[in-house]
This record gives sequence, C-alpha cells and structure tokens, in this order.
Amino acid sequence: MLIRNAEPKDVPSILALYNQAVRETTAAWTNREETLDDRLTWYEGRVKQGLPVLVAVDDADTVLGFASFGPFRPREGYRLTAEHSVYVDPAVQRRGIGKALLERLVDIAADMKLHVLVGVIDGDNSASIALHEKLGFHVAGRLPEAGTKFGRWLDLVFVARVLGPMQSPNA
Repeated sequence: MLIRNAEPKDVPSILALYNQAVRETTAAWTNREETLDDRLTWYEGRVKQGLPVLVAVDDADTVLGFASFGPFRPREGYRLTAEHSVYVDPAVQRRGIGKALLERLVDIAADMKLHVLVGVIDGDNSASIALHEKLGFHVAGRLPEAGTKFGRWLDLVFVARVLGPMQSPNA
C-alpha cells in the first residue's frame, strides 16, 4: 500500500467511496449522493487552498481509501484548527489503511503549523473512536441525538488532538 497525494484521475474512485458511505453508513449524515462535478469541485477547492487530499492505493494503483482535512469553522479564530475525514473501502477495512491515512494527515497538519486536528464521528462507530484514541486523539465531547439517519437518532462525537506547542496563537 502507498499513501500519495490524490490526482484528478482518482476523483471518480473517491466519489464512489464517499457515495457508498452515504448510501450504507452513518459516516456521512446526508442522504444526497454527490455527482462527479460536486467531488471535482471539492477536490479542486482543497488543492487550490493548499489542503491535502490523500489516497491509499494498492500495487495496481487502485484507490483503497482517501483522507483530507479542511477548515473546522469559517471564523478566523479557528484558523489553526482543522477537521479531517477518512474513508476506506469496506472490502479492505481493518487492514491499517485508515490508520496510515490518519497518521499522514496528522504529519501534514503539524507541518502546516496547525494546532488542533478534529474528527467528527458517529457515536456508535467505536472502531473509529478507538483508532483515533490509539493515535493520540481524545474524546472532546458527545452531542446526544444531534442528527438522524436511517430512521434513528445519532450521537455526534468530537475527537481532538493537539498537534504540538505553539509560541502564541498570534505567531
């Protein structure tokens, strides 16, 4: 497996993984699948902003998973905090792909001098919460019944990792 920067040719595979999650999981709290144009716009916007879009690929260059981060909230007070997402093909989950993608995102965020990396996870996704805790994230909060999908209420869990000390938030 190789972790590399995504390229435009990877966007259809990224779209397929994302839409699978929309249809079948509570990882994305929406029922609206994206179009290729939607995902291309997302990809191009991330690249233009200098934000990472990573893919994990096998020896045949097949996309096994993807990861990215972007602004946590739009106000300038949050400029040193980013929210990340990691998606892995269900056929290859629990093989270290999500861990490798998340570790690389943490490294990139630290290199970019971000201070905090945040994940937002369905409260029933104990595997994702455990993975994050294993990588130094802590559960920062739980919002009970904050959303709904598939006819049931979902708890929203925030996980956070402080990436390193900074001299000052104004630096």
